Amino acid sequence: MARATIIGAGPNGLASAVALARAGYEVRVLEASDTAGGGVRTRESTLPGFRHDVCSAVHPAAFASPFFQAFGLAERIDWIHPEISYAHPLDGGRAAIAWRDIARTAAGLGADGQAWLARVRPLSSRIDGLADFTGNQLLRIPRDPITAARYAIRMLDQGTPLAARAFLTDEAAALMSGVVAHANSPQPTLAGAAAGLLLASLAHAGGWPFPRGGAQQIADTMIADLEAHGGSVETGAEVTDLGTLDWGAAARGDLLLLNTSPRLLLTHPDVPAGYARAVGAYRYGPGAAKVDFALDGPIPWTHADVALAPTVHLGGTRAEIWASENAVAAGRVSERPYVLAVQPTVLDTSRAPEGKAVLWAYIHVPNGSDLDPTELITAQVERFAPGFRDRILAHRAVPASSREAINPAEIGGDISGGVFDIRQALRRPVLSPTPWRTPVPGVYLASASTPPGPAVNGMAGWHAARTALRDAGHPAELSDLFG
Repeated sequence: MARATIIGAGPNGLASAVALARAGYEVRVLEASDTAGGGVRTRESTLPGFRHDVCSAVHPAAFASPFFQAFGLAERIDWIHPEISYAHPLDGGRAAIAWRDIARTAAGLGADGQAWLARVRPLSSRIDGLADFTGNQLLRIPRDPITAARYAIRMLDQGTPLAARAFLTDEAAALMSGVVAHANSPQPTLAGAAAGLLLASLAHAGGWPFPRGGAQQIADTMIADLEAHGGSVETGAEVTDLGTLDWGAAARGDLLLLNTSPRLLLTHPDVPAGYARAVGAYRYGPGAAKVDFALDGPIPWTHADVALAPTVHLGGTRAEIWASENAVAAGRVSERPYVLAVQPTVLDTSRAPEGKAVLWAYIHVPNGSDLDPTELITAQVERFAPGFRDRILAHRAVPASSREAINPAEIGGDISGGVFDIRQALRRPVLSPTPWRTPVPGVYLASASTPPGPAVNGMAGWHAARTALRDAGHPAELSDLFG
């Protein structure tokens, strides 16, 4: 039986593993950490009984992912589907609310209701076409060219200075800029707009669901499927040099897939110099500095609807958010940074002891920064929820400089697997119609540093596995493996 070794047990690595195991390979996954899951791990990082997600917490892309749809992730896990996808509080007790119901969202945006519908509804109503376009290599003809064209037009609308005139009200402008800021890029930019528009569209299609009990449920479910098909995961198995790894040989049909930074590939003795230079030039972006909070009760938000939203964007107006993200791009951190926060206990009481709560929050910082973001995040939450500080029982900060020790793929704390701009959306990490294939026979890249880039959707892992199967003369599609 041909073998496949996969390095990295994050969602993309596990997607590769599941696909190859179902295709008949003997699969072994090697994970450096003491627990599997990569960006979808959950652990008690503050106090006993308070369960915090290590990296990603809310998973709209998972529901739109062709891989996870074929895998049946929606049916295998107990998902929570919030009525509010995300909320954006403003000073003076105001807030903009992205309800899953787009008509309700538009009604709450007053004078900008029609402008929101015009920009988002044509995409959210064709979410399968949008997911197909954004979930694959961009160097291809889209299956839904009309939706792709609409998407491109709206990228120009929100990714250029035109965005400053797109909305009349603070509420609508903040609601869009807060979701665009997920991209961790200067504002406005086309790549940031691309990420934000996809997320905003998902907010009104499948919504922004999350697994009851934490993101770890995703990894555990995939591992169970892998093991049912004869595969295995070894934790505490760090690989830093491919030249010393006994993984088999391409001549025997064995495969090696890397759910890691492409930099690990440079340790392979057979990497051609030109490819090594291209990988060496691949750029990593700003990092994430995160804090887990254990709280003595719910956050006392000034606006009642914000208390119902698992995901909250903090940062004030569009101008403030742009200033915050542009400061990071210039190597600084704003005194009032954009904060991406998740309060899962508003709908999932399993995440904390009775009556208590958890908060997951991070800011963007320059790559490799050792800044402790606790006070900056606390002040921003307190700004919109006076009394928050008094609810804190314990906290644990993870500066960007520490994230690589938790997940070696997060170079300098970059949780996106590399700068996500237009250039690196196409050259990820090289310009190729099949960037998952490397020049080394039998070796493939299967991480967020390949298309389609960041997000918990398993698609980079699936593309790598499908490419490997085709090269081995055993082509298979999702319907063949999960039919």
